[in-house]
Amino acid sequence: MKITPYWLGLALAIIALPATAADLSRTEVEQRLAKADPQHPADLRRKDLTGVDLSNLNFTHADLWGADLRRANFSNSDLSGLNLDLSVMSKINLSGANLANTSIFGVHIGGADLSHANLSGSRFIANLDRSNLSYANLSHANWGVDMQNQPMGLMRVSLNNVNLTGANLSHANLNRALMRYANLQGATLSNANLSGVDLSGADLSNANLTGADLSSCLLEDTNFSDADLAGTHFSDMTDKNRLKGFSTSKHADAAIFKD
Repeated sequence: MKITPYWLGLALAIIALPATAADLSRTEVEQRLAKADPQHPADLRRKDLTGVDLSNLNFTHADLWGADLRRANFSNSDLSGLNLDLSVMSKINLSGANLANTSIFGVHIGGADLSHANLSGSRFIANLDRSNLSYANLSHANWGVDMQNQPMGLMRVSLNNVNLTGANLSHANLNRALMRYANLQGATLSNANLSGVDLSGADLSNANLTGADLSSCLLEDTNFSDADLAGTHFSDMTDKNRLKGFSTSKHADAAIFKD
């Protein structure tokens, strides 16, 4: 993986963070949440919450912008609609959490657990390498590159070596994402925008790719065994034999290739 100056700087900043005790305990967080309302959100902005068990809580009336959430447990908590930009989230537990329509920009979430999480309609530009997103709901998620807004160079989501087994990515926008060696076995990617994605070494066996856009993708050693390719767009590719497992894929005759 080519490391851009932005991601390198972010990684170094995370490494340099001191190992200090959390600013607040679970009880103190619960007390702030109990007093919060839409006009007066719980102030957790820039707070150090590393390692705190915050599972099964409602954070919809909280401000967590820029907080240090490393190794914190947010399993089954509601963080829908929040702005979590510039927070620190490596190895966080978000399994079963509700992150629908949540914004996460410029964040390192490597090694996190997002299994069974609701990420529908969310906007992520972050590094999620080696994270677990198995059976997560990413339907209508917007994790693609916005080519009209790139002030710091190409900013894109990184999903290398992630587990997306059985995940729902229908109608998701992941254009130009990095998804090398991602596990997408049995995932639903119907009508997803995967244009320009690096899927080298990814496993798409048994995946539903009906109507998906895979134009201009990097597909070296990508596994399409038993995948449903009805209406899948492979523009810029003329040799179908380059696709690993294409001969066993479903509805291969309905895949769309450049003439």
